[in-house]
Amino acid sequence: MKKYIYRLSLSVAAACMLSGFNSCNKFLDVVPDDGLATIETAFNLRSTAIRYLATCYAYMPNDGIPGGDPAILGGDETWDLIGRVVTNTSARVPQTNFNIARGYMTATSVYANDWVSMYQGIRCCDILCQNVDAVPDMDTWEKNQWKSEAKFLKAYYHFELVRKWGPVPIIRESLPIDAETDQVRVFRDNIDDCFDFILALLDEAMTNLPAKNISSDEYGRITKPICAAFKAKVATYAASPLFNGNVQEASLVDSRGTSLFPAKTDEDKRQRWVYAMNACERAIKICDSLGFKMIDGKYVKDNYQIVMHGATANDTLVTELALRTSFYSKGTIENINENIWPNTQSSSESIRMFQQLIMPNFSEYAQALGGYRFLSVPLKIAEQFYTRNGLPINNDLEWVGKDVFELKAAQPSDAYYLLEGYTTIALNFDREPRFYASLGFDGGTWLSRMPTVTTNLKSDDMNVVKCRLNGPHGKTSTETGPVTGYFPKKYCPYECIFTAANTFSYYWFPWPIIRYTDLLLLYCECINEAEGPDGPHSKELFEYLDKIRERAGIPDVKTSWDMYSNNPGYYSTQAGMRAIIQNERLNELAFESQRFWDIRRWMTAPAEYQKGIYGFNIMASSPEDYYVKSFVANQDFGLKDYFWPIPTSYIEVNPNLVQNIGW
Repeated sequence: MKKYIYRLSLSVAAACMLSGFNSCNKFLDVVPDDGLATIETAFNLRSTAIRYLATCYAYMPNDGIPGGDPAILGGDETWDLIGRVVTNTSARVPQTNFNIARGYMTATSVYANDWVSMYQGIRCCDILCQNVDAVPDMDTWEKNQWKSEAKFLKAYYHFELVRKWGPVPIIRESLPIDAETDQVRVFRDNIDDCFDFILALLDEAMTNLPAKNISSDEYGRITKPICAAFKAKVATYAASPLFNGNVQEASLVDSRGTSLFPAKTDEDKRQRWVYAMNACERAIKICDSLGFKMIDGKYVKDNYQIVMHGATANDTLVTELALRTSFYSKGTIENINENIWPNTQSSSESIRMFQQLIMPNFSEYAQALGGYRFLSVPLKIAEQFYTRNGLPINNDLEWVGKDVFELKAAQPSDAYYLLEGYTTIALNFDREPRFYASLGFDGGTWLSRMPTVTTNLKSDDMNVVKCRLNGPHGKTSTETGPVTGYFPKKYCPYECIFTAANTFSYYWFPWPIIRYTDLLLLYCECINEAEGPDGPHSKELFEYLDKIRERAGIPDVKTSWDMYSNNPGYYSTQAGMRAIIQNERLNELAFESQRFWDIRRWMTAPAEYQKGIYGFNIMASSPEDYYVKSFVANQDFGLKDYFWPIPTSYIEVNPNLVQNIGW
C-alpha cells in the first residue's frame, strides 16, 4: 500500500499511562488539506479517510531492516562487526539491536521497544472502525473491507506485543480520552486470553476481506489468504511450548493473584495443536485456490532468461536461483508466487544500504561506500545445513568420522559451487543446495547480475569469494569483515551488483512476513504435535515436507533417513519427526527473521546459544592457518531472555504491570 504523508501524532490515554507519560492533551493529529485537525474532517471524504487507513498500516514493524527487526541482528544467526564507526556504517545500518544478541538488554535499556507504538496503532485501528461508516462517498462493502483490515492490523499489533512481552493488556475497546487514572492503570491479561482474543479478531476480519488486491497500488494490503495464513501462524505460536502451559513461567502472577500462564493438562495442550493444525489446513486450501505456490525451476527459466540477457543456466544454477528467488521475489497481483504476505512498509533506502554494505564487491571498482562485509554467519549455522543426502552432518553415514576441517581442493565436479582448484575445507563440499544458495564463503561462488553474458552461464562466469587475509574480500580495516568467514548471501538478490566506484545497483523487495513454504512447514509441525507422524494426516505431513525438500534438491525424508543415515526410521517417532521439521524450518527459512522467534517458542534457545559464536581465523592468509576454528563470542540465554522486560518507567507509572521473570 502506498505510504501517504498523513500520519498520526498520538498522545493516547492508555498508551501514555502504559509508557510513562504523565499527561496527554490530544489523541489525534491528522491535518488534512483544509488545515483542520478533527476526526470529523478525517472521515468526511473517502480521499481523507483512506489516508487514515494508510496510517493504520504505518505502524507495521520494519521487518528485514536491521535497525527495526530484532530477528536480524538480535539473535544467533548472524554476527555483526563490533565497534563499527558511525560515519562509515553504523549510521546507515544501525547496530542497536545487536545489543540484544550481546546480552545488553536491561529493564532501563529496552531495545526494539515498540510497546507504545503498537498500542498507538491499535487505537488508530479502533478509531477507523468507529468512524468509517460516517464517510459519505463510500460504498458499504468498502467500509466493511476497511474495518476488516483495521481489525486484522489490531490483531497483528497485539501479536507483536505478545511475541515480545508474553501476556499483555488486551485492548478490546480503546479508552476515552478523558478516562480516569484507575481505568488506564490496566493489568496484563493471561496468555491464553491474549491468543484467544487475537484469533477471534482474525476470524472477524476474515469476513469482508478480498481474495486478492485489485490493483498494484494496493499490493501489501490485507487479503483473505494473508489473514488465513497469519491466523495459522498465531495458532501455532499459541500451541508452542513457550506459550502453551509453560510451567517455567508459573510464578508470573500479578497483584490480583492471577496467573498469567495458566496450568494445563497434556490434553489441553494437544487441543491447541489440533486447533492450529486445522487453521493451517484451511489457510493452505485458501492459498492453493488462489494460485500461491513454490517457486521452481520453471519459474526461473520463464523469468530469468530476460534478466540474464538471454543467458541460460544449468540445473545447478536453476536450483540455486529458485531457492534465492523464493525469498525475495516481489510477486504481483497477476503473478502470484510464494510471498503470501509481503511487508511493503519497509524502507527501500534501508534495504539498499543493507545490501550495499554487507555484500562483497566483485567489481573492478575500488571499495567505496559499500562492500564492507561487516555481517557474518556463525560457524554453527553453516554446520546446521544438511548434507547432499538431506541429513544433518552428524547423521550422514558418508560424514561419520570425517574431519570437517580437512583441506580439499575443488574439482571440476564441484563447479558452480566452488572455484576449481581452490583450497577450502570438507565442510564446504557435498552440502545441500540451500547451503550454497544462502551462504557466501572463501572459495565459494556468488552469482550476481552479469550484463555482458549472452551465452550459457559457465562456472568461469561466476563471482568467487576470496576472504582470506590479503584476498579481495579479506579483512582490510576495523570497518570491514569478514567476522567469521561466512556471509549471508541470501540477503543479496541476484540482481545486486556494484556498477561504479560509488554506485550500487540494489534490489528492493517486500519482506516476506509469511511465505508459502513457511505455511506448509507450520502445518507439518502442527500435524506431528497433534497426531504424531503416523496419524490421520500423515500423508499430508510427508507430502509437504518432501515437496519442500524436492525443490531444495535433496531426497525425501524416508529415503534420506533409511538409505543414508545412522538412524533409519528416525522419522517414525514424534520426537524424531519434531527434530526433522525443526531442522527443515531452520534451513529453509534461514535469515528470514524466523529462527530468532522459532527457537524461543520451541524453547530450544538455551541449547542453541550454548554452542557459542565461532568462525575461522580471519587474520590468516594460508588455508592451513585460516581454517582453524576460532572463538568470536559467548552467548548466554536464561529464562528471562524469552521475553522482553517491561521498561521500568512504565511500571513506575502503572504498578499493575507486573514485570517479567528475571528482570
